[in-house]
Amino acid sequence: MSEALGDIEAYRPDLVALCYRMLGSVHEAEDLVQETYLRAWRSRTSFEGRSSVRTWLYRIATNLCLTALQGRARRVLPAGLGTPGEDPDVPLSASAPLWIEPFPDDPAQVAEQRWSLRLALVASLQYLPARQRAAFLLREVLALPATEIAGILGTTVPAVKSALQRARARLDELAPTPEKLTEPDSPEAREVLAKYIAAFEAADIPALTRLLRDDATLDVVPTGLSLSGKSLCVPFFTEHVLTAPGHYRMHPTTANAQPAAVAYYRDTTSQPYRPFGLAVLTTDATQLVSITTFMEPELVARFE
Repeated sequence: MSEALGDIEAYRPDLVALCYRMLGSVHEAEDLVQETYLRAWRSRTSFEGRSSVRTWLYRIATNLCLTALQGRARRVLPAGLGTPGEDPDVPLSASAPLWIEPFPDDPAQVAEQRWSLRLALVASLQYLPARQRAAFLLREVLALPATEIAGILGTTVPAVKSALQRARARLDELAPTPEKLTEPDSPEAREVLAKYIAAFEAADIPALTRLLRDDATLDVVPTGLSLSGKSLCVPFFTEHVLTAPGHYRMHPTTANAQPAAVAYYRDTTSQPYRPFGLAVLTTDATQLVSITTFMEPELVARFE
C-alpha cells in the first residue's frame, strides 16, 4: 500500500459524510467508517494500486453501507410518515420507523458538497433504492466517473448511467434545489436564526409569526409531529411550546449545512436550564421555510 495510515486518515470526514448520506445516521456512519479502516488495514497487502486509495476506501465504505441497508426500513423525518403524530408530547411507538439524525457541519466540507447534507435531501435520498442512492452520491457528490462507480458497485457503466437517470428523476420530484436555500453562514441566515432564538427565549408569538412563511413546516422528532402551514404551526407554538418567557435558552450553531440552534429548557424560572435538543432551520433569507426539532438532549453536547 503506497500511502501510510496517517495519510488515509485525511479521507475520514468525506467517508463519514458519504455513509451518513447513505444511512441517515451519524452514529452508524461513524461505526461503518471505523470498520472501513479496519478492513483497509487487514487487506493493505493486497492493494495493487489499480485505483486510487480514495476510490478503494469508497468501495469498502459503500459496500458496507449496502450490506447494512439490506432488509431494513428507511430512516425518515416526521413529514415522511404521511400522518402526523397524535400527541406532540408522546413519542411514537417502538414500531415506528427510525428517524434521520442531524449531521454536525464540517468546516472542511466544500460548498459543492454541503448542499447534499441538507436534511430534506438526505430524507429524499432514503426513498431511492440503495444502489441508486450509492450511484447518485458517488457521481453527483464525490464526482467519480461512471467507470469507477461501476467498479465500486460491481456493475456495468450502462447500468450506472441508467441508475443515475432514475435517481435524478426521483429526486427532482422529492428534493428542493440548492438554489432555493440559503447558506447557514450568510448574513441573511444568521439574522433569521437570531430572530428565531430571540422569539423563542422571549416567548414572542407575534415575532415568530412574522418569521414564519405562510407555507412553513414543523417536524418534531421523536414525537412524529408534522405540521404544514403557518396557520397550524402558530397555534401549536402558542398552546404547547411558547407559553411563557424564560423557559428556553438557545445558542446558534449549524447542522446539515443549515442554520440551527441548540436548546436548553427549564420548567420554572427558579430551576436551572437542562439540555433539551436541537432545532434545524431552513430559510429563504428572509423567513423560515421549515423547522425540524430534535427533542434529544444528547445532541446538545455534539452541536454546542
